[in-house]
Amino acid sequence: MTPDINKILSKKDERIGRIIFNNPERRNAMSLAMWQTAKEVLQDFIDDPEIRVIVLSGAGGKAFVSGADISKFATERATVEDTQRYNKATGATSDLLSTCPKPTIAQIQGFCMGGGLALALCCDLRICTEASQFGLPAAKLSVGYGFGGIRRLAEIVGPGFAREITFTGRRFSAQEAEAMGLVNRIVSEAELVSFVTDY
Repeated sequence: MTPDINKILSKKDERIGRIIFNNPERRNAMSLAMWQTAKEVLQDFIDDPEIRVIVLSGAGGKAFVSGADISKFATERATVEDTQRYNKATGATSDLLSTCPKPTIAQIQGFCMGGGLALALCCDLRICTEASQFGLPAAKLSVGYGFGGIRRLAEIVGPGFAREITFTGRRFSAQEAEAMGLVNRIVSEAELVSFVTDY
C-alpha cells in the first residue's frame, strides 16, 4: 500500500466513478504515489461495467490539482533515475485517462495548474467555476514540459493559444480559458457538483 494512498479518494456513485485528489493542504499537489494510485483507481473504473462515466475533482474547494508536489522533489526527483520513474508514472496515468473508453469529466474548482492542467486536458470535458484559474508555470520554474501534454493542449486550444500559455507561464481566468476553448462550461461554485452530476 502506498504511503499517500489516502490522498486519492475513490467513490462509486451509482453509475459515476469519482476520483478525488485529496491533498488540500498543498492544493492537491501530486506526489509519485498519488499518480500511481490514481492510475489504479482509474483502471478499476474502466474495468467495472457498472461505471458509465468518470469524474475527477479536487478536495478542499481551493484547487483541482495545483501541479506537482514540490516538497517531494528532494526524494522523488533528486536523480535522473528518480525523474524518469516520476515521468513514467505521470505519463502512464495521463495516457490511460486520455484513452479511457468511458466519458471523463474534469470538475474544476480553484487552481488547475501544471500537472493539474495536464490531467484536465486528458479528460473529455472540463467544467469549472467562475473563480477557477489555469496555467503552466513551468516556464517560470525553468522546468521542461512533456510533449504529450503540449500536444493535447495544442489540439484543444490551437497552436497560438498553446504557445501563449506555455511561453508566458501566467495564470488565466476561467473566462479566458472558456474563450480559448480550454473549458467547456463555467458555472457558479454552488452549482458545480450538481451541474456535473446532471451532465
